[in-house]
Amino acid sequence: MPIFELDPVDQIAVAAVGDPGQRRFFLLATGSGRTMTLACDKTQIQALVVRLHQMMEEQGIEAPEQATGGATEGTLGEPEWQIGEIGLGYHEERHMFVLVASEATAGDEKPPETNDVTSIRFWLSPQQVAGFSKQAETVLTAGRPLCPRCGLPMDPAGHPCPVLNGARPIF
Repeated sequence: MPIFELDPVDQIAVAAVGDPGQRRFFLLATGSGRTMTLACDKTQIQALVVRLHQMMEEQGIEAPEQATGGATEGTLGEPEWQIGEIGLGYHEERHMFVLVASEATAGDEKPPETNDVTSIRFWLSPQQVAGFSKQAETVLTAGRPLCPRCGLPMDPAGHPCPVLNGARPIF
């Protein structure tokens, strides 16, 4: 299993491309003389931000008021691969966070011994984590607004709110 390291990360950000409701999300990072663009799901970034906030609180790190860094649509390259799993940890001795992203697999199409999953470790300082979490929140909230009644995303063309017609969403 190939494992790459960006130790330390020079810059890390989340980017979204497309219209709200149809956006594609990317994790962008540079470090160790390498630039990475990885495709990911919005839910992965949402869960990562929640966990980052928990870990920052545990370490006594405060989030900045404004987002720092970021990427524009012009700086995006073609993603190297789709993220399947994301892990997060804190290295006490180095006082650094480590974010591990593993490539999505094609399921059970290949036998386990031939299924080489690529992973990359991003080593981040507490300041980078604080800036990244704020920047990711900014990207996440730039999408469709949420309905004040039901909490579901509203499309620009309209919103069939289940609260107004008595139906409840089925998840």
